[in-house]
Amino acid sequence: MSNNDVRQFGIHIYDQWTAMWNGELGLAEKIMAPEFVLRYAQAGTEAFDDARTPQQLADLIAAWRRERRGLRFAAEGPAVVDLALVDGAPTGLVARPYLASVTGEDARTVARSGTDTLRITNGLISEVWSVSSGSAGRTFYR
Repeated sequence: MSNNDVRQFGIHIYDQWTAMWNGELGLAEKIMAPEFVLRYAQAGTEAFDDARTPQQLADLIAAWRRERRGLRFAAEGPAVVDLALVDGAPTGLVARPYLASVTGEDARTVARSGTDTLRITNGLISEVWSVSSGSAGRTFYR
């Protein structure tokens, strides 16, 4: 795998992470390590911090999506890819800003930005740090 291939892998796994959050829940078993750690630095997301397996995460995302009409995540801006091959598998960090939008109670679109940093170990996501913006105490998550 060339340096460019490793970079493309990092971008692709971030795109799959985003697709999983957009409802492609089967990706959890493909991109997440068998056991991982999630660290969400926003109010109202404590359940995600307790998820440790791909199925737990898929179940939480499904519930999260049911409660938020029109929820859509999109990568924004360039990815920062700091991966190297370790024993033949990509290992390191991938970070990228995102935009999340949802239909609010008044039928208007509510949008929030953030950044997810993915730790990749042996080609799978083993840890995630997620921080989002938002006025009035990150209202998207309440």
